[in-house]
Amino acid sequence: MVKMGKEYYSVLGIKKGASDEEIKKAYRKQALKYHPDKNKSPGAEEKFKEIAEAYDVLSDPKKKDIYDRFGEEGLKGGTPGGGGGAGGNFSYTFQGDPHAMFAEFFGGRSPFEHMFGHNGGMDENMETDNPFASFGMGGMGGFPRSFNTQGHGGRLEKKKDPPVTHDLRVSLEEVFTGCTKKMKISRKRLNPDGRTTRSEDKILTVEVKKGWKEGTKITFPKEGDETPTNIPADVVFVVKDKPHPVYKRDGSEIIYPAKITLKEALCGCTVNVPTLDGRTVNLTTQDIIRPGMKRHITGEGLPLPKSPDRRGDLIVEYEVKFPERLSQSAKDTIANVLPDS
Repeated sequence: MVKMGKEYYSVLGIKKGASDEEIKKAYRKQALKYHPDKNKSPGAEEKFKEIAEAYDVLSDPKKKDIYDRFGEEGLKGGTPGGGGGAGGNFSYTFQGDPHAMFAEFFGGRSPFEHMFGHNGGMDENMETDNPFASFGMGGMGGFPRSFNTQGHGGRLEKKKDPPVTHDLRVSLEEVFTGCTKKMKISRKRLNPDGRTTRSEDKILTVEVKKGWKEGTKITFPKEGDETPTNIPADVVFVVKDKPHPVYKRDGSEIIYPAKITLKEALCGCTVNVPTLDGRTVNLTTQDIIRPGMKRHITGEGLPLPKSPDRRGDLIVEYEVKFPERLSQSAKDTIANVLPDS
C-alpha cells in the first residue's frame, strides 16, 4: 500500500477521485475559510498554505496522477521502496505564493466584500452545490471574464495591459548624426510576496539611428506596471521632431527658407546656405526668382533611414521680401523699365 505522506485530499475535504470541478469548489471553500485576512485563529496562515499546496498538486493532471499512484514521496522524485518508476524522474516542491494563487483564482478581485458579512465570517446561506456560484464577480458562471477555465487548474489567464507611449524628442542634428537617448521611467514592480508592489525607476536606452523619421516607434516589452493579475504593458517611444530654428523637415529632405529682396529676386543674387554639418554652400542664380521658387542642393539633407550612407536633398525655398514703400522717382523708374505684360 502506498504511503501518501501529506493528505492533500483531506486538506481540501474531498475524497480521492474527485472531479476537477469538485477540486476547484473545495479549494474555493477552504481558502476562503482559512484566509489570514479573515481568519485570525492561530495556525490559519499555515493551513492556508497547505490548502494552496494541495490545490497546486490536485489541479495539475500530471502531479495529481503521480500523487495518486505514489503519494508525496513520488512527487519528491522517488517511488515507495526506492524504485524508479513514473515518479522517479519527477521532483516537486511547492514554491508558490498562496496569496498570489488566491488572487489569481478570484481574478485579482477581493471576494470578501461579496462573500463575507460585516462580522468577518461567511454567511450561512453562502453554501452552495454550485462550484461556480456567482457572488457579484461577473463573467461566465461567476468567474471574471478574464478567467480562463480551460487553462491549467482553472488559473487566471493574465491579460496584457495596452502599450504606454511616450514622445521621444530629437533634433535634426541628432537625426543627422544618430545619438543615444537615456529615458528614465517609473513603474511598479511586484515584491517577492507576489501581492504587494513597489515603485522603481529604470533607465531605458534608445539608440537613435541616422535618418529616423518622425513617427518611428521603439518598443521595450513588458516594462510597464506589474501587478499580481496582469502582464506588464510594453513601453513605446515615438520619435517626434524638435522645432528647428533654421530648417523645416520633409522626410529625408530639409527645407531652408532663404529671404531675399525684390531687387535680388529680379536682378539675381547669391544665397549662403548653411548645412547641418556646419558648412556653407553658395547658391548663385541670375534668373528671376518668383515667390515660392525652390532650388535643390543634392545630398545635403538627412540620411535615408534604409540607406544611411545616402542623403536626401537640402531644398532652398525663396521668400521674396517686398518693400513697404517706394518713392515716386523709384516708381517712375520701375514703370519705365518693366514691361507692361
